[in-house]
Amino acid sequence: MKSLSLKLTIILLLVITTVSAQNFKNASDYLEFVAKEQKTITQSMWRYTKAVAHNKNDRSINNKRKNLIKSIDRAILRIKKAKSYDGDSYKNQVLEHLNFNKNLLNQDYAKIIDMKAVAEQSYDLMEAYILAQEFANKKMEESQKNYERNFHDYATKHRIEIIENESDLGKKIDISNDVFTHYNDLYLIYFKVYINEVYLWEAVKVNDVSAIQQNANALNMAAKEGLDILKTIHSYKNDNSILLATQKVFEFFIDESKHQVPVITEFLILNEDFERIKVLLDQTPEHTRTQVQIDNYNKKVKDINKAADHYNKVNTNLNEQRQKIINDLYATNANFLSKHIPKD
Repeated sequence: MKSLSLKLTIILLLVITTVSAQNFKNASDYLEFVAKEQKTITQSMWRYTKAVAHNKNDRSINNKRKNLIKSIDRAILRIKKAKSYDGDSYKNQVLEHLNFNKNLLNQDYAKIIDMKAVAEQSYDLMEAYILAQEFANKKMEESQKNYERNFHDYATKHRIEIIENESDLGKKIDISNDVFTHYNDLYLIYFKVYINEVYLWEAVKVNDVSAIQQNANALNMAAKEGLDILKTIHSYKNDNSILLATQKVFEFFIDESKHQVPVITEFLILNEDFERIKVLLDQTPEHTRTQVQIDNYNKKVKDINKAADHYNKVNTNLNEQRQKIINDLYATNANFLSKHIPKD
């Protein structure tokens, strides 16, 4: 029993000694060790930024953020424990880069998650959310570029040849940010118009005729302005798919506000008139009701039934068209990002 205990103790001591005193025979081995640790973190950071942009599950995103912070902590610990080659200058630069990414996740991206939860409430909130996301992504890109400069300086100093290729993470991040910039610019143009339709249908839900007409006019004007703005936007690498899909949405909004919404308001006005007549008739004792009142009420019943049928058809058709055209836009957005963002 004592012999087994002694063997386990020796093995444990050997493991601890190996981990805490990792040495490198040359600069190349040390550079490879650090690069491997850093690459894992950068890849995870890059995947995370893409998840923030697309994932609708805020809880899932936050869990990924917390797990990524733990991964960075482990990488920092491993690099700290390993003995650096040729002084601690490069080691400290790498640790500074990793700590920067950790702070970015703890501060900027934590704030972005909170902003995302309320972004769809207004255009100003959506714009602030997208700008914060772009700013954080840009900070990550600059940090990566700084790391790569230090990486190449260290390699040059020790005469280590670095073979660059198109799979380099720095290049991928740079390309991705350009893609997201184009995508976000177009999404903000779309959202500025779309939010007017949200307000329109909030008014429809509460049967507020005045607000419906006001928001329909605002939607019509915003959609026309949106079409004019789209004419000034250039395609991304000859890909104008989002431009065309957004244009179709705006054309739908113009038709909706000009031709379809009036049918809804006419029905609501007619229904209000019918309710007044009905209330008045109900308040009138049967023996005092006139034939004119009764005839007028029966006529309104026919009118309201006919209008309700037309209203239901228009409303159903609108919902189906809206769902299809917006789904088409979202599918186009997803395909655009999938096409142009470099693969892992």
